[in-house]
Amino acid sequence: MLTIYHNPRCSKSRQTLALIEDAKAEVNIVEYLKTPLTEVQIKELMALLSVPAIEMMRTKEAEFKEQNLKGADEATLIAAMAATPKLIERPIVVANDKAVIGRPPENVLALLP
Repeated sequence: MLTIYHNPRCSKSRQTLALIEDAKAEVNIVEYLKTPLTEVQIKELMALLSVPAIEMMRTKEAEFKEQNLKGADEATLIAAMAATPKLIERPIVVANDKAVIGRPPENVLALLP
């Protein structure tokens, strides 16, 4: 079973979901803008992705600049993603103990059966 942290308004997120569905893989869809992630969940995703917080963020969003996050420490970045889910890069797909960011969407192919 895959889990996709999905934003249906994002073309890359829709393309990634389509690849999963084309592979007939079971998928749990989490619309993280409607169901925001906790700081603990964000840390778990960071560990699965093996990335620092900044690599899991949409740094070009206005909110990133507005919240003065450039150069911020990990705890501040994680708190910002929990408080402003729009800052989380999308989509993120998890399978068992692995995760990928679907940029490009083909990254998800590594997780498909």
